[in-house]
Amino acid sequence: MYRIFVINPGSTSTKIAIFDDDSCVFDINIPHSPDELSKFPKIINQFQWRYDIIKSIIDKRGVPSNSINAFVGRGGLLNPIKGGTYNVGKKMLEDLQKGVQGEHASNLGGIIAYEFARDYDVPAFIVDPVVVDEFEDVARISGIPDLERRSIFHALNQKQVARLAANKLKKRYEEVNFIVTHMGGGISIGAHRKGQVIDVNNALNGEGPFSPERSGTLPVWDLVELTLSGKYTKNELKKRLTGKGGLVAYLGTNNLKIVKEMIDKGNKRAKLLYETMAYQISKEIGACASVLCGDVQAVVLSGGLAYDEFFIELIRKRVNFIAKIMVFPGGDEMIALAMGALRVLRGEEKAKEYK
Repeated sequence: MYRIFVINPGSTSTKIAIFDDDSCVFDINIPHSPDELSKFPKIINQFQWRYDIIKSIIDKRGVPSNSINAFVGRGGLLNPIKGGTYNVGKKMLEDLQKGVQGEHASNLGGIIAYEFARDYDVPAFIVDPVVVDEFEDVARISGIPDLERRSIFHALNQKQVARLAANKLKKRYEEVNFIVTHMGGGISIGAHRKGQVIDVNNALNGEGPFSPERSGTLPVWDLVELTLSGKYTKNELKKRLTGKGGLVAYLGTNNLKIVKEMIDKGNKRAKLLYETMAYQISKEIGACASVLCGDVQAVVLSGGLAYDEFFIELIRKRVNFIAKIMVFPGGDEMIALAMGALRVLRGEEKAKEYK
């Protein structure tokens, strides 16, 4: 049995957990108030503070120093890398500290894991960060040379549920082709060909379907006009596209439960938007089917929106001609991180090096 300590820093909380193999034996979500966070000019400055909070919990719980086999942290905004489990080393630490692709709380995951791993004299890992890039060359071209398509998506969740789906089919992930959809505050839909995500919409920066919080693909000419209209500053417009787009922009909420309550009360606008989001997701799934030349073993649906059975049915009726539909509601990042470390500890995979 292997004991794995998981660290997942988020923008307003830090989640930690201990797994014995794939079984969670302890987990806690540590909330961070705006007042606490406001003391730090940059996210990287939160490192020692978050480390100390976790250390105090470990000490109170009396976790023996010889009981942990590895620490694994949420991967951050590194340079593009292939999917998999990575050793946290000097180069990765430098890039996480610099924020080579931007500031995000997840950048702290590998740094904190490394510090604890040094204390315990065990390995430190990250697993499938959002910058996983396995694109083929044809997927990178956008339409003008100035703008290259980028792979930024829910890689951790997508890879995890793809492995679960493959296991249900009694196959290895590297043997099958899937279309995997993560449906949460952002929505990403990836074409997985034998263990590689060869194309996926940029779920952070504005591609694919609109989501509860993000605008998705927009009419380009009209977006240019809006950008130059003077109505919004650069930062205001970025926030409107990511964070205040999608359902928030139309209905003032990112909560699908509230949207359904609106529908039940006869709100026709809410009903149209609910159905349109399912329509756009289905359309993107169909596009991924063409990327895989129709050779698809399953369409895998996951994320928080996958708990809504009626929403799933709206998608199912449009795409069930493509392949078997498999549903894995939620997006448990903690088990996904633990399993990535466990595969390495068991010798099923070799940890990769970030360069």
